[in-house]
Amino acid sequence: MFSFPTVQQRSSVGLVLACLLSICWLGTAHGAFDQSLLQTQSGRGDHRMIMDETGMVMNYNADVLPEDCQRISRDYEFTVIAGTRYATPFADTVFGFSEHEWRVEPCSRITVIFKNEDEVRHQWMVHQLPKYLYDQGMFHMEASGGQTHTGVFIVPSDDRTYLVHCDIAQHMEKGMKAQLVVGKGSGDLWSIPGVSANFERPGLVWSPLRWLALLVAFACAILIMRRILVSRVLLGKN
Repeated sequence: MFSFPTVQQRSSVGLVLACLLSICWLGTAHGAFDQSLLQTQSGRGDHRMIMDETGMVMNYNADVLPEDCQRISRDYEFTVIAGTRYATPFADTVFGFSEHEWRVEPCSRITVIFKNEDEVRHQWMVHQLPKYLYDQGMFHMEASGGQTHTGVFIVPSDDRTYLVHCDIAQHMEKGMKAQLVVGKGSGDLWSIPGVSANFERPGLVWSPLRWLALLVAFACAILIMRRILVSRVLLGKN
């Protein structure tokens, strides 16, 4: 026999429904918040991140000047291509950038068009930028296989050489290392392909020290041969 629910039962059902509705609402709100992270953020001191399934740009900055810059001194645009074919000229490398050095003026704004020709993802990262402007002191781009991303950042006024590399495991060690020279720079970084690394494939680079070592070895060989000949002559006379 059917009986109407009691007041206590109706209250319990209402409470359960209210909880379910609250959970659904929170889930919807949380999803909207997550989606907003994929859009460009603005303001000083945040990540200013652009992200989707093709890659990401972190610390995008086209308008906020470093504290030591009064204005943008010059605009640059570089197209950087990542791929295995750019490792061909260098020994013991697997990956590479189309260029391994870029030179810019202090307080310049740099637009980087980053193209990935490989099937694996690659990154183009600049380190030791001002942390008050760039979170963790870096500008970071990443492109999935076959994708292209564009990012912008502004360098400060000091003469400095900044490390550029791919941070994915073993990619830097296998050739994806470069340098950004601002102003006069602060000297070449270690082991930059085609800049400070001496492992080019096309031919052996003969430095003055190597030529000197070759001449010393040649002179020693002549002295040894002369001693052998003299010893044979003396033995023949005896």
